[in-house]
Amino acid sequence: MKNEVSNGSSIPVNYEDRAAIEAFLAKNSGQPVVAVQGLGFVGAVMALVCANAIGNKYAVLGVDLLRPATYSRVKLLNEGTFPLVADDPLIDIYYQNALRQGNLHATCDPVAYQYANVVVVDINLDVNKQSDGKSELSGFDVDLTPFKAAMKTLGENCREDVLILVETTVPPGTCQKVVKPILDEEFKKRGLNPGKYKLGHSYERVMPGPQYIHSIQSYPRVYSGIDERSADAVESFLKTIIDTSQCELTRLGSTNATEMAKVLENSYRAMNISFVIEWTQFAEEAGVNLYEIVKAIRVRNTHANLMLPGIGVGGYCLTKDPLLASWSRTTMFNGAGMLDMSVKAVTQNDKMPVYAFRRLKFLVDGLSGKRVAILGVSYRGDVGDTRFSPVEPFVKQLESDGAATICHDPYVDEWPELNRTVQQDLAEVLSASPDMLVICAGHKLYSMDSTIDQINAVPQRLFIFDTIGLLSQQHVNKLATRHQVKVLGRGDI
Repeated sequence: MKNEVSNGSSIPVNYEDRAAIEAFLAKNSGQPVVAVQGLGFVGAVMALVCANAIGNKYAVLGVDLLRPATYSRVKLLNEGTFPLVADDPLIDIYYQNALRQGNLHATCDPVAYQYANVVVVDINLDVNKQSDGKSELSGFDVDLTPFKAAMKTLGENCREDVLILVETTVPPGTCQKVVKPILDEEFKKRGLNPGKYKLGHSYERVMPGPQYIHSIQSYPRVYSGIDERSADAVESFLKTIIDTSQCELTRLGSTNATEMAKVLENSYRAMNISFVIEWTQFAEEAGVNLYEIVKAIRVRNTHANLMLPGIGVGGYCLTKDPLLASWSRTTMFNGAGMLDMSVKAVTQNDKMPVYAFRRLKFLVDGLSGKRVAILGVSYRGDVGDTRFSPVEPFVKQLESDGAATICHDPYVDEWPELNRTVQQDLAEVLSASPDMLVICAGHKLYSMDSTIDQINAVPQRLFIFDTIGLLSQQHVNKLATRHQVKVLGRGDI
């Protein structure tokens, strides 16, 4: 399975989709139109949820930039192939239902925004990190230029009475200080009344994997508007796509508040993870099993969310959101200084892959000339998302130290960040005579009894390094009859 399907489509000359959009809307005449801006890991699935709305029937236009990769994604969506793969059966069910209903169309033509009653913004907003060359964060900056361009496109095209709902994680202050001024200016240029559009913010809590759809449709939501009229419109829309019988909608007093809620939420989790990193190192030094310690502590309800050891933090949120918050404080609100603890949490988390590498190097007394099989390259178990995966710096460290790597992942066949092919046949990887296996992602495949048996059938003696504590003690004991096994954070093994 793949994280993203590709059909190698090239962009047609003079691409325009107006006729197809108009034909699509004619087939869905009378239905309110929702345009989802951005068709990545959040937007593509959000478009599915809107096309399968609980409280209304929408004609959904998924819109992305006209680039080779995004055009390929758009083409696949319209031709009957959903471009992202994860272990959530509801994705295929919702997609097939949208195809039967004929109420989902993807396009790269911004003319789509002219027809939308609601625009949901699900585009990237990145933090540019600077490193000292040793995975140590030396500085960072936020470039709002692409985000501003996307907002300008909306202002140039959208209806006067549109509801624009920003789901993108943004620096606090963005809706009021960035989005609204751009929309106001573009509306005035078009002779439209800036007082008629509605603008709100409601951050997503998307969890790619088995609960992909659930994390959008049946998970508590926080929302706000730039005024009461906007907040009311956001609430009305959310009630048609969110299952409020299973989760709550919480209104906050301003978009500044909801924007801050998202980055605070993720900063807290990033700090929780960074906290356990130094304890992982302490446990290794003291020769104790941190997993059993954390399990014993979690019995207390007040400590139930204490994190476990791992190779590091990855994905699109925890690696940058504390930095977005700190940047906002100094840049948007002229605060007294950075959010030092939050920034330090990111710095600490970024160093964990290097610690895992150094620990492995110490345990095997050098890595030069060794063949290392990497099991799992995505940042999270049972999903094919390699964005900011901690496995990337880990692999780079291995290779810079003279090791040869072969990577396996059941959800990824191409690793774009490293521009390399990833094997999806575990038997082929094991037959390549590796000296060691390193478990880096929590895919359930790697903890299946059949996989343990498959590894045990390898004729040569392996060094197995579990960086995330995926292996049960029973599996460790079984593998240890033939191989040498080490679990990061279990210093007693």
